[in-house]
Amino acid sequence: MDIDDQINLEHLLFKERKCRCCGKTKDLIDDFYLTRKGRKGFSSSYSYECKQCTIKRVTKSRNKKEDLFEWGYPDW
Repeated sequence: MDIDDQINLEHLLFKERKCRCCGKTKDLIDDFYLTRKGRKGFSSSYSYECKQCTIKRVTKSRNKKEDLFEWGYPDW
């Protein structure tokens, strides 16, 4: 591991971000998903929606999709 990588990571450890859905301020590294894997040293590479809100959004959309496509095979 290079010294430059450690310095960049150290600056991100104490950053916080406000979630756009729930409005709570949370820790950047622990509570937000990394969206750009190649750019770990930048705060812009993390999403603006916290992990908990993302999980809720995805499970709601999956449930709706399953309910819309209830159909059976045609009776030939």
